[in-house]
Amino acid sequence: MKKLFTNAKIFTSDRGHLYADAMLVEDGRILWIGTGEPADEPDEVIDLQGKTVIPGLIDAHMHPLMLAEYSKQIACLPPKANSIEELIAEIARVRQEIAAGSDADREELPWIRGWGYDEGKYAEKRSPNRYDLDRGSKDYPVFLVRSCEHIRCVNSKALEIAGITKDTPDPPGGSIDRDEKGEPTGVLRENARNLVLPFMPEETEAEIVDALVDLGQLLISQGIVAIGDMGNLHPGGNLTYFIKAAERGFLQRVSLYYMWDYFMDNPEFEIPDAMMDYESRIRIAGIKLIGDGSISGKTAWLHRPYLGTDLCGMPVYSDESMEKAIDFAKKAGCQIAVHAMGGRAVDRVIDRVCRESDWTDGRVPFVRIEHVTEPSEQAMTTAAEKGYAFVAQPIFEYSEIETYKVNMDEQRLKQLYPFRTELDHGIQLAFSTDAPATSWAVPSDPFSNIKAATTRKAYDGSDIGQDEKVDIETAVILYTRKAAHVCGFAGLGQLTPGYAADFAILSEDIFTIDPAQIDQIKVEATYICGERVY
Repeated sequence: MKKLFTNAKIFTSDRGHLYADAMLVEDGRILWIGTGEPADEPDEVIDLQGKTVIPGLIDAHMHPLMLAEYSKQIACLPPKANSIEELIAEIARVRQEIAAGSDADREELPWIRGWGYDEGKYAEKRSPNRYDLDRGSKDYPVFLVRSCEHIRCVNSKALEIAGITKDTPDPPGGSIDRDEKGEPTGVLRENARNLVLPFMPEETEAEIVDALVDLGQLLISQGIVAIGDMGNLHPGGNLTYFIKAAERGFLQRVSLYYMWDYFMDNPEFEIPDAMMDYESRIRIAGIKLIGDGSISGKTAWLHRPYLGTDLCGMPVYSDESMEKAIDFAKKAGCQIAVHAMGGRAVDRVIDRVCRESDWTDGRVPFVRIEHVTEPSEQAMTTAAEKGYAFVAQPIFEYSEIETYKVNMDEQRLKQLYPFRTELDHGIQLAFSTDAPATSWAVPSDPFSNIKAATTRKAYDGSDIGQDEKVDIETAVILYTRKAAHVCGFAGLGQLTPGYAADFAILSEDIFTIDPAQIDQIKVEATYICGERVY
């Protein structure tokens, strides 16, 4: 059956033919796109009433299982919690519910969990600590995740369960915050979070799949048709969950990346060729290493210290881990993705991988570098020459501006994320959210992210670098065609003949609206393979 979608402003993400007003679709793929009428007679005509259409959006870097899980936890950020006192009250409320409910009868002690705290957004302008959380719950363990995902805050009960005391040494690639007496404050940075994770109850497979199906519906309502799952902070992979969720109505295409730390010492670990099929709806794309931390948590590894300190952050993975990762990726023909936020962490990756040739036959960028602040001139030049991808999150500085201002001077804030400069160097750049690893109430929202990239102003109006903003057309391309290439989604990301008819219909014309209003745009309908799914 041939469907003609007509009377629309269609943005294709194809630089050679950016706009059209009609497209003909058959069997889920585009047969023709252009202006006027196609040569083939359609079986059905769908009048889009002058609406703006863009290719389905692709979030190239997110953590969907975490995002799905967090939907059931305490939201530790405004408007739910505007201060540590409000956070304590919310913890106390949940503690009371647990104590009064059936969960109190379980053999396994329930944990109170929350996500998204950011000290910059609290009235007290400081991080919560174990003593704060104890006021909300002394008898049940409390485990909160900072917005950056690289720091945890736990209460005294959680420290007790995990056996963390003043005598516990900092683990490699991590640190335990301590008070003036050497006692742990409850704040666990980077790999120190792994001291607690083994003691926490795990969700059942059914609960995980249910949450993932629900998340899929949220993403569809945001026009998101494909995602890069950048791994969870636990052993194992997520492939089985996605396959089961797809059977239950999860519609997005997925490229998965395995957290390398959990597999590097397993000689039996392999990725079957069939699981890396570029045409597959759910595929394994590669492995991921964590190279450093976050700007807001002062753990991103920088060339210059954070404002008012002598701290430059910290590296996380070992040289041995990188060598084993490269060896594995070359044999498997898969991508390596490296979380490298600070300039020193970026240099470390590039200085090593620049000695290698592309092991993916050019199908995808064989090296992805995630987040990327203050890249050196040499790093950008080499990345462009070698075909490495940078995957950036404009929403970070936009939403976490309070903490960024504490950690960076005004001029440095404007240069942290040099999108325009990276594009001018010829770097393969894609946009994503890293949801839920940022201080935003709806962390997967694509339009706040696009607004951040095109205005280069934080949500509070702060200037975060006008010279580095991109135009709206470019931002959409980085969220569609470029993101598809980075993740290895064949036939996705642009509206051209032969590509999947995955697209979103917007409430406003994103290309003519005041960029400051982009975050008010809504998705009115989402189509996958030419079928309306939202």
